[in-house]
Amino acid sequence: MTHALVIGGTRFIGRHTVDELLAHDYDVTIFNRGTHDNPFADDERVEHIEGDRTDDTDLQTASLAARPDVVIDCVAYKPAEVERAVEVFSDVDAYVYVSSGDAYGREEIPKREGETPLRPCSSEQADDESSETYGNRKAEGDRVVAAAAENGVDAMSVRPCIVYGPHDYTERLDYWLDRVDNYDRVVVPGDGQNLWHRAYVEDVASALRVVAEEGSPGEAYNVGDRRLVTLEELLTLAADAMDTNVEVVHAGERELAAGGLEPSSFVLYREYPHVLDTNELASLGWESTPLAEAMARTVAEHRRSDRDGVEHDPGRDAEERVLGVLETF
Repeated sequence: MTHALVIGGTRFIGRHTVDELLAHDYDVTIFNRGTHDNPFADDERVEHIEGDRTDDTDLQTASLAARPDVVIDCVAYKPAEVERAVEVFSDVDAYVYVSSGDAYGREEIPKREGETPLRPCSSEQADDESSETYGNRKAEGDRVVAAAAENGVDAMSVRPCIVYGPHDYTERLDYWLDRVDNYDRVVVPGDGQNLWHRAYVEDVASALRVVAEEGSPGEAYNVGDRRLVTLEELLTLAADAMDTNVEVVHAGERELAAGGLEPSSFVLYREYPHVLDTNELASLGWESTPLAEAMARTVAEHRRSDRDGVEHDPGRDAEERVLGVLETF
């Protein structure tokens, strides 16, 4: 039986990756600091090694203790962390680095592996921890993976776009789900046709497994829903899953200004479309979950949770002012 080590493994992508591996008969060990609740604490199939992946001794200890065939690295946020990982796990059958669609450095539709340039990464950016340099750091990690593969390491990258689904601690989609679940009218910036490619988390997990099994060293693979939907269509999917109706109200910059808002005040809004080509991943045999099914699972878990996306909330009072202005037109 193949033994997988998941670096991370308890919160979102890592949690679903562990489930995916278990469903395909892997032995699984998770390696993390133990600072978050472990959903596998009572699962005898999952071993847990506590340690800090940024500590070289801890990482080496995890490698010697687990002796994995496959490593899925969910929490490498700096290039130096990837450099150390490909060194420590140089002999495994597959090292899969979770990168990001934000690694791409050019706005084009779609963004393709090996064609669309990656972001640059300066030495200052490589050691930064701010959200502004996230894509730069992920891009440099991709370059580390490619260089390691040239030196004989079976290392690959997976680049998800915006990830959604059960147990999403970012609460980005939870904001919109809460709006649909509690209000008849929901303000959407622009004409509702904003397009930001999203990836269902269980599909990201299956992509990581498929790439580990079938991917080519040095390659990167985009992952996202095979069928894209606009922001307005996303809310319609959510309403269908909730067995309710919602009126999507479009608001331009002038109308939004009445509430002191702008398009960027709304989470998951992006002025220029962000679309990833997922054909390379599909060629390995990967498939994505039908959108209605993915949304139904997401909604069901959202309703069981206490997440409401409040940190992304532009303020319902502000939205009501916008709605009032629109009613006068």
